[in-house]
Amino acid sequence: MPNIEQEIENAARVIASGGTIIYPTDTIWGIGCDATNPDAVGKVFGIKRRAESKSLIVLVASEKQLISTIRDIPPLAFDLLRCAEKPMTIIYDRPYGIAPNALAPDGSLGVRIVKDDFCRRLIERIKVPLVSTSANVSGEPSPSCFSDIKEVILRSADYVVDYRRNDGRKAAASTVIKLTTDNRITVIRK
Repeated sequence: MPNIEQEIENAARVIASGGTIIYPTDTIWGIGCDATNPDAVGKVFGIKRRAESKSLIVLVASEKQLISTIRDIPPLAFDLLRCAEKPMTIIYDRPYGIAPNALAPDGSLGVRIVKDDFCRRLIERIKVPLVSTSANVSGEPSPSCFSDIKEVILRSADYVVDYRRNDGRKAAASTVIKLTTDNRITVIRK
């Protein structure tokens, strides 16, 4: 079994050098990089063969890191996050410090506070939000487990985390909602 500490260190080193990783999240396997590095974000779009006009989700390790990433968080967001039964990504207005090419055309950003131990510890180690987009070519089905990831994706990343590859669980993507500063909620994905 791979050593979680060593895998966190390996992934953090690649991310710090502007590279991309394939890694397990609290939902499905993702493609990730430093969300504050525009060049690294561009590499993620290239791996996915996805237009840069599409936004990306980022992961943060805590409410404190969320507060340092979004300028105006509606108080309702914390209630929603505490009541959510499955992982929830909230799209917020007015993100701060994130690479411009990771944002939606309207300047918003989807952010999820991770509960997964590996992701949380990796984000704490790199000290920046982590891009998280499904480990697939844009338009193809999202991989529900490691064995569903196509070889072209695995070969395109700078590092593939060797942790939880064989856990066999079938995961689903997060719930996604948009929450505006005036507390309007739009469900994007259940």
